[in-house]
Amino acid sequence: MKFLDEAKIYVKAGDGGPGAISFRREKFIEFGGPDGGNGGKGGDVWAECVANLNTLIDYRYQQHFKAKNGRQGMGKNRSGADGEDCIIKVPPGTQIFAEDKETLIADLTEPGQRALIARGGNGGFGNAHFKSPTNQAPRRANPGQPGEELTIWLRLKLIADAGLVGLPNAGKSTFLSKVSAAKPKIADYPFTTLHPNLGVVRAGDVDFVLADIPGLIEGAHTGAGLGTRFLGHIERCRVLLHLVDATQEDVAEAYRTIRRELKAYAADIEKKTEIVALSKCDALDAETVAKKAEALGRAARKKPILLSAVSGQGIQEALYALGRVIEESRAQEARETAEAEKVGSWQP
Repeated sequence: MKFLDEAKIYVKAGDGGPGAISFRREKFIEFGGPDGGNGGKGGDVWAECVANLNTLIDYRYQQHFKAKNGRQGMGKNRSGADGEDCIIKVPPGTQIFAEDKETLIADLTEPGQRALIARGGNGGFGNAHFKSPTNQAPRRANPGQPGEELTIWLRLKLIADAGLVGLPNAGKSTFLSKVSAAKPKIADYPFTTLHPNLGVVRAGDVDFVLADIPGLIEGAHTGAGLGTRFLGHIERCRVLLHLVDATQEDVAEAYRTIRRELKAYAADIEKKTEIVALSKCDALDAETVAKKAEALGRAARKKPILLSAVSGQGIQEALYALGRVIEESRAQEARETAEAEKVGSWQP
């Protein structure tokens, strides 16, 4: 299945059904009076979060979604049926924006969540609605109201606990393949990863989802390389694992390049907890690795983890470091939720 994280679609709610103009006609009843029923309400357009989706690829092949119109009213005071709703199914982590791509309409993060996107029009009144002592035979009925229509953008931001960042060929996909059952494409050329990959990882008693993001290069925030469009997938991450290739000449500059791009993305990603690791340490001798680790430590202002996905060096240390941060974050989130519920249930 192809990965698609952004789609533009048009949605149209159903129009309300028109009211009916009708009069009661029965034998021996000379003045039956009006009995035109009301029209039915047009169907709404809803977005629903479902668990069995992880891409927006379905919306590449279908971009128009319309709810059913309400049925018209009929005689004998029969109201028209309401139109059927249209439900757009999206994966967890989908944000829905207006056509300007800035106005957030809904953010669906958990399966079962729903959001009303376009409201259907109300049905029109039949002539029975307008009868009065002074107008006992009205010959008017309202048309149904039109349903809302708009163009929206669907933007998927994968829900992962930890994210892998780094320059191309920093060893991110190899690391993910070693610690999870994910099978990302691995090759010895840049930009092997063209879309994010997810893997479920266990570190002790902690299970978490790890996201591998396509590599960034200098100037990515201006569109260089693959740009920063995939950085949205780590906005929800609790911690970042920053991999720096030990075989590069200047590991400090490689680290600073990624930090500049994260800061330029302007979504506070650079403020997330970061664990720094020097990858591909098996390709160098111990003395060279020590020098590069020292240079990277000065640039990052923290001691890097010495890592090799091929030999297994440092993998468990990195996973346990990620697990500790994620466990603390989850505990803090649980405490905040409990406090919020406690405040909400308090009665003066």
